Amino acid sequence: MPIENLRDFLQALEARGQLLRVREKVSPVLEITAWADRAVKSKGPALLFENVDGSAMPVAINLFGTPARTALALGVQDLNELGHAVDELLRQRPPGTMLDKLKMVPLLLQIASYPPRKVSSGPCHEVVLQGDAADLTALPALQCWPEDGGRYLTLTNVFTRDPQGVPNCGMYRMQVFDRATAAMHWHLHHDGARHFREWEQANRRMPAAVAIGGDPAVVYSATAPMPPGMDEMLLAGFIRKKAVEMVPCVSQPDIFVPAQAEIVIEGYLEPGERRREGPFGDHTGFYSLPDDYPVFHVTAITHRKDPIYQTIVVGMPPMEDTYLGKATERLFLPFLKLTLPEIVDYNLPEFGVFHNCAFVAIRKSYPQHARKVMHALWGLGQLMLTKVIVVVDEHVNVQNQDEVLFHVGANCDFNRDLERATGPADILDHASQHPGWSGKLGIDATRKWKEEGYGREWPGYTVMDPAVKKKVAEQMKKLGL
Repeated sequence: MPIENLRDFLQALEARGQLLRVREKVSPVLEITAWADRAVKSKGPALLFENVDGSAMPVAINLFGTPARTALALGVQDLNELGHAVDELLRQRPPGTMLDKLKMVPLLLQIASYPPRKVSSGPCHEVVLQGDAADLTALPALQCWPEDGGRYLTLTNVFTRDPQGVPNCGMYRMQVFDRATAAMHWHLHHDGARHFREWEQANRRMPAAVAIGGDPAVVYSATAPMPPGMDEMLLAGFIRKKAVEMVPCVSQPDIFVPAQAEIVIEGYLEPGERRREGPFGDHTGFYSLPDDYPVFHVTAITHRKDPIYQTIVVGMPPMEDTYLGKATERLFLPFLKLTLPEIVDYNLPEFGVFHNCAFVAIRKSYPQHARKVMHALWGLGQLMLTKVIVVVDEHVNVQNQDEVLFHVGANCDFNRDLERATGPADILDHASQHPGWSGKLGIDATRKWKEEGYGREWPGYTVMDPAVKKKVAEQMKKLGL
């Protein structure tokens, strides 16, 4: 069954025994977080809370909480298939003959169907609330952790456009202040923040809208580090192999949102306006501290009949966002190889919370090749935020954390194999001496060459003779071992 929206996803999860309906009354203040934290860390089911204290809306959470569920959400059997699809697209070469051109027609037709398609109406407009009826506090927004500054919208698709009309969709948390206002927490490098700066420079009010729930491929796409100016809905179309239908907002008609969304919050941001937001228990496992952020003013709320509120909790890993991050890692591997073809694979381990650590396997071709790769990654998109990069040889499985650390211990002389640098850091990195930039460390765990000044003989691995292994395996099998 193709998944078109949140309800399809829930139905697919339930059919696989991966959805638990919770009918006991549960509070959105701390209690749902405690449920979700326990579920994700035990690789438990997705949760649908049907009796939420203070709200008529059910709450869905932990839907992306395993690699298998994230793969199902994105229409694949395994997350590696995402990278394979991109790789197939990137490997296409200009057609040399008429037959080659004809062979490319199906591919071109498929690509042509990816851009979002504007429609006049959709399920997200089944109920329209404006004026006093558009009440943010009617949503079952969570207070996730005890010291949070309030209740937050977390799994948001925030739709903005720059003054020239170029759209963007990002995922930014929003602290609910009251019935009609919320903080918009975006960082300097985010496209939404860039759009707001451009509207502020023009001294103009910025329109925006926030979609909650819907097609899981659309929800995921808001988290992907797309190049500036590239529409995330194009990525969602590529993943789902079908154009995303977009409808104009009721009160902000220049902003288009997914027709299949469960809930849409429409509004605007005033130039120059800031309000204190936070603290917030963040994906780093620590609280991010209070700071001033732009204010989102609600002009309308639209939703499906009987809407379902989808949300997410972040905190000490592993959490649900771990698997969204792994999808991005797999999806963008071919693009990384396009820039750095020596890369065989990479892994952003969950303990690194996306930006603290990267394991990278390379085909080493010349002296100091590992250092070249380190600096290239520190200059590439959001990988610029990576604090520690470990480079290993191509045969090392970077998805196996112990195998990587074995080679760090075995192959490194730390008087020789450490590369230190300074550069941009995630604004949430509380350890950095200065907000937004910090020291970085590269570890060259590759085999060292004589051309790199290694004067000794590098030893070989202790590996058993294949014929002996086969013979012993057959003998042990006969004994039932």
